[in-house]
Amino acid sequence: MVSLLSRRSEFNPARRRRRGAGNAPAEPDFMMDVEGLGIRYDLRLSKKTTVRSAFRNLTRISREDRSFWALRDVTFRLAQGESLAIIGPNGAGKSTLLQVMAGILTPSEGSIEVVGNISSLLTLGAGFDPELSGRDNVLLAGAFMGIDNQEMRDRLPGIIEFADIGQFIDAPIRTYSTGMKARLGFSIATAVDPDVLIIDEVLGTGDAVFRVKSQKRVADLAKAAKGIVLVTHDLHWAEEFCNRAMLLEKGRIVAEGNPADVVALHRERSDKARIEREAEVARLLAAASL
Repeated sequence: MVSLLSRRSEFNPARRRRRGAGNAPAEPDFMMDVEGLGIRYDLRLSKKTTVRSAFRNLTRISREDRSFWALRDVTFRLAQGESLAIIGPNGAGKSTLLQVMAGILTPSEGSIEVVGNISSLLTLGAGFDPELSGRDNVLLAGAFMGIDNQEMRDRLPGIIEFADIGQFIDAPIRTYSTGMKARLGFSIATAVDPDVLIIDEVLGTGDAVFRVKSQKRVADLAKAAKGIVLVTHDLHWAEEFCNRAMLLEKGRIVAEGNPADVVALHRERSDKARIEREAEVARLLAAASL
C-alpha cells in the first residue's frame, strides 16, 4: 500500500549526527533516520548580488519572503537491508536530498542520523582528477574517503576488474567516455564496503552488460543488511530492484511504500500534470490569437 503523507514536523536545530558501533549502547535497527529535514535558499543571494546591494537588502525592512524551500518536512527511516528508490518530477528536490544525506549540504532545519559509513556516487566524474589515470584516481578516491593506502591498493584489482574498462585504466580520466566514468565511479563507490550507499541517476549509464552487473551488486549489498538510497527516472529499476519507494514533489514527500504502488501513483500524477500543462498552453495560444 502507498502511504500518503501530510505531516508537519516541529523545528529542530539543524544538526547532522553520525553514530558508529563504538559509542552505541545497542545495535540500531536502522541505517539512517531523517527527521523534519528542510533546505532553504535565500533568493536574494545570487551571483549578481553586490556587497552594496546585499547590505541594502539586509538593512531594509521588507515584508516579502524571498526564501525558497527546496526540501521541507522530510521525515523517513532507512531500515537495514532496505533499498529505497526516490522518484519524482524534475525539480522535486531528489538530488538535494541525496546531497544532504551525503553530508555535502547542511540542513536548514531538522536532523539526520547515519549509522556507519556512507559511500556516495552523485555526479559522474565528481572527485576525479582529469589529468590522472583511472588507477591513480582510485587511490585518490580512497584517500578522500579516509581509507588506508595499502588497503585501497589491495582492493584495486577488484575495482579494476569490475569497472572493466581495459587499458584505459592507465589513461587520463579526461579521455574517458561518460559510460567509462560511470563504470569506474560505481566500482569505487561499491567496493569500499559502505554501510549506506547513495546513488544519483547513474545506473542507467553504460551498456546493458554493465547495468546487469551494477544491479546485481546493489542487490548483494541489500542482502548483506546494507542500506541503499538511489534517485532514478528508470521506474522499471525502482519496481524491480528496490523494496521501497518514495515520491517527492516540490520538496515534500507525497507518498512512500511499495514500489509498484508508488510508481503507479507517480505516473498518474505525471499524466495529470502533463494534461493540465497542455491545456494551459492551448488556452494561452487561443488568447494570443484573438
